[in-house]
Amino acid sequence: MKNQILILGSGSSLGVPRIDGYWGNCDKNNKKNIRTRCSAIITKGNNNILIDTSPDLRQQFLQNKILNVSYVIYTHEHADQTHGINELRAFYFKNKKKIKIFGNKQTIKYLKSSFSYCFYGRKGYKPFLEANTLKKKLILGNGEEKIKFLPIKVKHGSINSTGYIFNKVAYISDCSGISKVTLKKMTNLNTLIIDCLKIEKHPTHFSLNEALKLNEILKPRKTILTNLHSDLDFNFLLKKLPRNVKPAYDGLKINL
Repeated sequence: MKNQILILGSGSSLGVPRIDGYWGNCDKNNKKNIRTRCSAIITKGNNNILIDTSPDLRQQFLQNKILNVSYVIYTHEHADQTHGINELRAFYFKNKKKIKIFGNKQTIKYLKSSFSYCFYGRKGYKPFLEANTLKKKLILGNGEEKIKFLPIKVKHGSINSTGYIFNKVAYISDCSGISKVTLKKMTNLNTLIIDCLKIEKHPTHFSLNEALKLNEILKPRKTILTNLHSDLDFNFLLKKLPRNVKPAYDGLKINL
């Protein structure tokens, strides 16, 4: 039975290259520098749990030949994590049932307000999503395919974002701070997938040094850096990083 997390998108809010063709410090001849906006999908058997609906979701699914979605869990309400939500309609058409989505209160409020037709429908359009506010624990799927999640609250500038711990993996795509209480929940990780926007310090994201400090504190078996800005070239990072730390790239598969 397949049991993995697939990084669909590893780029920051504008992706690499930017829409105007700007590559920044990234070598355009390296395919691993082509980064769509952050999203990931966890697969256990036929249970496909999507993390965030990036604006690049259609492209990500087609490139990775993903044919179904079981549930969607959101990290936060920002556009680069949510504005591909309309793409989920295809799976409602396919399966003839609403897709359950989960997020913190602020995220669900934003989605229901900004994309009301997804939840309430309108003339000629049936609703195709069911909104659920996250609780302290979350179990998605049935039988051997179910996955248990521990949602964790982290700071993302002036808002709270949600990270997820499952199968000794922590996925935290947008983060500028983690409390000591939350850090205690992140011990004995096999894999830490963590925000790393730039070399320079940033008010809403971890910098490279901050991400590496977290790696030193938590000591996971491996750390994957995601939400990478065009400042951070893939090969530059490979040469600079400790042995257990690697940059993410679109299409990276991690076995659970």
